[in-house]
Amino acid sequence: MPTLAPGQPIPTPADFPVQWSDPKQARLLWTLDKIHFAEPVPPLVASIWGDQVARAFNRTAEMYRLPVRLAFLPVNSYLYTSYRPAGAPPDIVLHAMNWLQRFAPGVVDGLVGKVTAGLTRGYMEQLEPVITDLDNYWSNQWQPELAQHLARWEAFDLEGAAHPSLLAHLEDSLQWLERVWEIHMQLVIPSFLAINLFAELYGELFGRDEADPFGPFRLLQGLDNAFLQAERALWRLSRQALTMPLVCRLVEQEAVERLVPALQQSAEGQVFLVEWQAFLGSYGQRGQLTDGLSEPSWREEPAPLLKSLREYLARPDYDFEAEFHCRVAEREQALVQVQERLNGQPQAVVERFERMLKAAQTAAFLHEEHNFWIDQQAMAQVRRVVLTCGRRLAEAGLLERPEDIFYLVVNEIREAALGQSKADWQAIVRNRQAEEARFSLVTPPPAIGAMPLLPLPDDPFVRSFTRVTGEPLIPAAPGRPVPGKTLYGHAGSPGCVRGRARVVRKLADAGQLQPGEVLVAKATLPPWTPLFAIAAAVVTDVGGVLSHSAIVAREYGIPAVVGVGQATAAIDNGRFIEVNGNTGQVHLL
Repeated sequence: MPTLAPGQPIPTPADFPVQWSDPKQARLLWTLDKIHFAEPVPPLVASIWGDQVARAFNRTAEMYRLPVRLAFLPVNSYLYTSYRPAGAPPDIVLHAMNWLQRFAPGVVDGLVGKVTAGLTRGYMEQLEPVITDLDNYWSNQWQPELAQHLARWEAFDLEGAAHPSLLAHLEDSLQWLERVWEIHMQLVIPSFLAINLFAELYGELFGRDEADPFGPFRLLQGLDNAFLQAERALWRLSRQALTMPLVCRLVEQEAVERLVPALQQSAEGQVFLVEWQAFLGSYGQRGQLTDGLSEPSWREEPAPLLKSLREYLARPDYDFEAEFHCRVAEREQALVQVQERLNGQPQAVVERFERMLKAAQTAAFLHEEHNFWIDQQAMAQVRRVVLTCGRRLAEAGLLERPEDIFYLVVNEIREAALGQSKADWQAIVRNRQAEEARFSLVTPPPAIGAMPLLPLPDDPFVRSFTRVTGEPLIPAAPGRPVPGKTLYGHAGSPGCVRGRARVVRKLADAGQLQPGEVLVAKATLPPWTPLFAIAAAVVTDVGGVLSHSAIVAREYGIPAVVGVGQATAAIDNGRFIEVNGNTGQVHLL
């Protein structure tokens, strides 16, 4: 496919027709976020992202004076994202600039550079105080407010609520969720910037070390967070099970649906069951994909958790805490080496480095911590509310199953619950499920709409975003073909190992991954974290050096190559591969 000109419509495949509800949508660039939304998204989930989450981002962008706004668009069951410039000149002016670019590129580049510099100064003035004080914002503002919202959800009696109260609670939950996601955006934007700015400062001071591209990120590892705490708790649970022969046998042999009844049959099993339920109570509100809303949590379907527990039991010599302390020691050693390299630098440079290091370390912690409390916990609470409404509608015969409620949007749920419509909700749900099933067999295009009239600026916000996604916000023409038997991606975590590949497309299939195998996936998100204790290495289709896959691989000390693009298609299950996390290469052996 040739490179598309600014404003040119993007061709769409014949098996993926796009119907625009508003002609203005066709003039925007819409990209498929393959980290979060590579799979079809039910209508209710799409509407929450398009309403509550998008509004939260846009209010935060306005507060920080970011020159970008966010919108979501469901197309054929897939959720597309558009980042559009805020306050851009009219299209006629942009077309004129593109025409002038062909004859006087220096003039246009200079003008764009001045505008970009001004916009960057504007948002950095707002963000720099937050970046340098991230720990205070988290400890004294964001985290306490998140705890209040979570406590509200926990305190509400879902099962005992009368019908009107439950509907009112659903409305309240959506309002709370919008505020929770506003906190999410308020902390994520400065966090991404903090890490990227620190990495750039590190490069300015010490240069880029081709032999060790992970220098700045080694200073950000070994920082405890809720996901690592959950893994330690699960590992300790496995150590407890190893002291209980009966429990150990039941965990290893019983299916997940029979495990609890089997444990209840013995005093030993009952003791372990108390600990099992306590773990689920503390850490079980985690979904399987992007968040705790889209898919059943571990509390609902603990099969992935049981798989991880079994793997820990099969490795009696594995010490999770020792592995974590190893990452801490590596960080402390790297810090000593950096301090030696800073000797002789002006005091102002040293102070700036220490200030940015502190901000980046807090940001690295928040990168995972916010996922636990917001993307997982808060979204899982809303899922509980929605499923309770679904059970009421199923009991009334309006839905076949409680889970079908995810194929209605909020207004439809309200109409169905209040009896304001004679619609055949079951038929509506079946039609939408059939559409989802149909398009799940289709490869969605990476972008739809039209190419933007303005190029992306080379500014801190765009650079930090690209380090997470591993690819630009504006898709380019297809890259070079794969030469021979080597796949190329981004170096995500150092090390080089060989092993048998295991392609895992859904967390529900994680049981296929065996210890020592290489996990190959489109992307990994926080619910996949337990798999990193099993895998010898990780390879993903999408993601950059600041993606979840890369960060967690570094915490577990295993190699990772991310953003390969076609790993899940090019690598067959069971094939031996070599993963070189230092160079970003995957060799098919």
